[in-house]
Amino acid sequence: MTASEETSVVRYARQGPVATVTLNRPDHRNAQNSAMTYALDRAFYRAAEDDEVKVVVLAGEGRHFSAGHDIGSPGRDAHLSFDRKAGLWWDHSDKTGAESRFARESEVYLGMCRRWRELPKPVIASVQGACVAGGLMLAWICDLIVAADDAFFADPVVRMGIPGVEYFAHPWVLPPRIAKEFLYTGDRMPAQRAYELGMVNRVVPRAELTEKTLELAERIAEMPRMGLALTKRAVNQAEDLQGLHTGLDSVFGLHHLAHAHNAETARDSLGGMDIKKMKEAGS
Repeated sequence: MTASEETSVVRYARQGPVATVTLNRPDHRNAQNSAMTYALDRAFYRAAEDDEVKVVVLAGEGRHFSAGHDIGSPGRDAHLSFDRKAGLWWDHSDKTGAESRFARESEVYLGMCRRWRELPKPVIASVQGACVAGGLMLAWICDLIVAADDAFFADPVVRMGIPGVEYFAHPWVLPPRIAKEFLYTGDRMPAQRAYELGMVNRVVPRAELTEKTLELAERIAEMPRMGLALTKRAVNQAEDLQGLHTGLDSVFGLHHLAHAHNAETARDSLGGMDIKKMKEAGS
């Protein structure tokens, strides 16, 4: 049985016990605006409540998985109001300064990622091309990552004077010294290196990415639903006992200190770095 639904920014399809959620802004390297974030939330919620779905695959349409947060496409909508789902912070759209920025990012970045990490079904990221900054956040909330051999990972926001993306899982998915190098340089990490460090489960030829991801999903879907849910919760709890939950809160505060510092000393909260400048710097 196959069920499908398409929106402008996210596609949802089910094939047997596997639901595939696809980021669908390929002309903008699947940059994440708020419309995409909330569409993702609806898709994950749909997969969670569908008893026919055992495993979820998160994929990206086109050449790239995701180039991160939308900081300049024609569809950028950071100023708009949306019905909040991940927390109780107030609407950001009629506020200014840190009051606005902290409220919005608590919802659409840190809050949404935490919400999705707790989805009680295994989620597999299927990654090709760029997985950068906000794209890393989406991959990291997934239980497993299957990467194409052309995939690369990067968090270059230290160039903005900011200590990494809002969902700061770096020291849990990478050894601390590697995490520091990854952030200090902003360099791209190839899929094979990510595999060697344990951040990625499998590396496959680009032409076989969809097939191999689906094979893994279907194999996992043979397990009992409750067993999978409890196992996921057990491992997530172990990560939280190792400091992940409190670490995310702590660094989220540093992230917003950096935004505030930029707003006082530079052109804007991103330290004057726009898409063009980030590309020129190698992102």
